[in-house]
Amino acid sequence: MQFGIFSVGDVTPDPTTGRTPTEHERIKAMVAIALKAEEVGLDVFATGEHHNPPFVPSSPTTMLGYIAARTERLILSTSTTLITTNDPVKIAEDFAMLQHLAEGRVDVMMGRGNTGPVYPWFGQDIRQGIPLAIENYALLHRLWREDVVTWEGRFRTPLQSFTSTPRPLDGVPPFVWHGSIRSPEIAEQAAYYGDGFFHNNIFWPKEHTQKMVELYRTRYAHYGHGTPEQAIVGLGGQVFMRKNSQDAVREFRPYFDNAPVYGHGPSLEDFSEQTPLTVGSPQQVIERTLSFREYVGDYQRQLFLMDHAGLPLKTVLEQLDMLGEEVVPVLREEFAEGRPADVPDAPTHTSLLATAQQDNQREIQQDNQQEIQEEIQEVTKA
Repeated sequence: MQFGIFSVGDVTPDPTTGRTPTEHERIKAMVAIALKAEEVGLDVFATGEHHNPPFVPSSPTTMLGYIAARTERLILSTSTTLITTNDPVKIAEDFAMLQHLAEGRVDVMMGRGNTGPVYPWFGQDIRQGIPLAIENYALLHRLWREDVVTWEGRFRTPLQSFTSTPRPLDGVPPFVWHGSIRSPEIAEQAAYYGDGFFHNNIFWPKEHTQKMVELYRTRYAHYGHGTPEQAIVGLGGQVFMRKNSQDAVREFRPYFDNAPVYGHGPSLEDFSEQTPLTVGSPQQVIERTLSFREYVGDYQRQLFLMDHAGLPLKTVLEQLDMLGEEVVPVLREEFAEGRPADVPDAPTHTSLLATAQQDNQREIQQDNQQEIQEEIQEVTKA
């Protein structure tokens, strides 16, 4: 099972000091957080994509390419790539290029985002969000798998004998996760292609998450990709830790109370009860995270949100030390215990390449057997 962190890249004032970091400081902080993630033994760093203040990650592949050059093992991902407002051709090219630079340590999470104005900024209509997501991904899927593509759709100009360059590394496209909080159409899309489904798992109660994952698993099996238990599932989560749970609550409360997304709403206690937010000791984070398996089954990737709401970089790095040293080692062991043998690991470039090579070898053997049968038939006739 893979463990990591994801960032939305918000630029938010620290409510305890009133200071707002500059965009430059926030960008450099995100890089420092990614490097720390590798240092403490995490598997994945993922960044969101936003094109409006108060966010900075407008160019995820630029950031991930820089991080790739400074890391050796970390899987680099997006926590949202806007499949609705980005040109599928540019997505195909950008992530294939990143694949080559990162030696395959790349995957991508498709999503629609949560900012309405971004649609007209990029010449699209938010009312077409779901159709855009479906059509654009259908094209992207072909661009990575077919050397020459001729295509026509509703939302962009046609393509005539087009080749996206560079081609995916080793002929294997980046693994795709489809991220969604509330859209069953996206779970259906992930199931149709046999891709991964990532549920944000931050704002909604566990019953909602359970229904979305169950839908995806059921439809994954329906499309013939495997059993429901073999579907590729990822979850988000949100934590803040201190050795003592009371200290964690006291320190995090002003950040929660003033956070742009949920500040000035439910209390910290109510929100923690109704959603997966966990503020407490490392042991409490372990227990809460292990409980996710009770309602989604065995899954492949767990990402945590830890650097938001104005938390200073020093605090976030301390959180990552606790996550890597005290939490994730226990989670790895506990999640592995009792995990059925037929539940797959999260796909990586290495595993996808091995599968592609096995499939290719199988096709060659089948072709050879067909040729032998045809030769036998010819000899028999003679």
